[in-house]
Amino acid sequence: MPSVKVRQGESFEKALRRFTKACEKAGIFSEYRRHQHFEKPSEIRKRKMATARRKQRRMMILQE
Repeated sequence: MPSVKVRQGESFEKALRRFTKACEKAGIFSEYRRHQHFEKPSEIRKRKMATARRKQRRMMILQE
C-alpha cells in the first residue's frame, strides 16, 4: 500500500492527489476494478489472450 507523508505547509488536497497518483502507479485501482465482479475462467483466458496479442503486435511494430 503506497504511503504519502504530508509535507509541512502542504494542503490536504495536494497530499491526497499525490496519494492517488501513487496508488495509480502501483496498480491498485485497476486491481480493485478487476475484483469488483466475478470473472469466469473463460473470460480471464480471453482477456489474457487479447493482452498477449496486443503485446505481440507492439513488439512486431518495434522490430520493423
